[in-house]
Amino acid sequence: MSLSDFSFFALPALYALFIWWFSTGVIIYLDNLPRRTHRWSMLAATVILAVALHRLHATAGSTSVTSAYAAFTYGLLVWGWQEMSFFMGFITGPVREPCPPECTGWASFVRAVWACLYHELTSIAFGAAIVALTYGAPNQIGFWTYFVLWSMRMSAKLNVLLGVRNLNAEFIPEHLAFIRSFLRHRPMNLLFPFAVTAATIIAVLLVQRAGAPGIGQFAATGMTFVTLLLILAIIEHWFLVLPLPSARLWSWSLGASRGPAAMPGGRIEFSWVAAHSSWGAVFPRETHRLAALSVHAGNNAPIGGDP
Repeated sequence: MSLSDFSFFALPALYALFIWWFSTGVIIYLDNLPRRTHRWSMLAATVILAVALHRLHATAGSTSVTSAYAAFTYGLLVWGWQEMSFFMGFITGPVREPCPPECTGWASFVRAVWACLYHELTSIAFGAAIVALTYGAPNQIGFWTYFVLWSMRMSAKLNVLLGVRNLNAEFIPEHLAFIRSFLRHRPMNLLFPFAVTAATIIAVLLVQRAGAPGIGQFAATGMTFVTLLLILAIIEHWFLVLPLPSARLWSWSLGASRGPAAMPGGRIEFSWVAAHSSWGAVFPRETHRLAALSVHAGNNAPIGGDP
């Protein structure tokens, strides 16, 4: 690969890396602001969502490099709305109570599904909307951006429910404290190696395709965007099981969080922060401390215990 070819792929890769990192931090910060601000944040996000969907339709027929950047950005913005609507507590599910201590195994999994059912259905609905808005058009970068984010987010959720080393509980806001009762602390689960291996194989194939001769600038740019997102998602999966301080990547966005506060009965309440996905690790010693805390909202079961 020549220097010019490297520069061509480096620019969209750097753009994708920056917008992923920065948008995650912005969502963390907004989700951790006082509850009274959330309605205004969601109102602004909904306006941006409408613009993004409109522009996805408008650029679907274009195969310029600029339209590749645009479609990738719009797909990411649509997904950002999904994350904000969940972590701000506007679209979750019919169950909003902690999982009872006696509810384990399959029953706990089903209850976890009900806790975020509306969010999952909304995510599928917006994916279908993107398909409808870009159907038959040559520019499908927005759809593939959304699909990679959605599919890898689902994989991360399943792995956290089944059990991982780093529970990422610090990224769950206080008003969604009941979600923490579904998390399981284990070194790893059986799904993890299969999920990571499958994603890695797909990423390798995409890298090979992006560098194939005669692919064209538009296709190469779009494939670089999608491939890098997938690689980042794979790395974030590894953050779930490796003792790495990845949460420091967004330390600049944690300023809105409150420190620990005493609660009646001598318990401690922590303010947690939401993120664009359950990506980012927790220090092992912090995970150990989490296991000793009790869930606020009347659940006396320890967080992160084995089912």
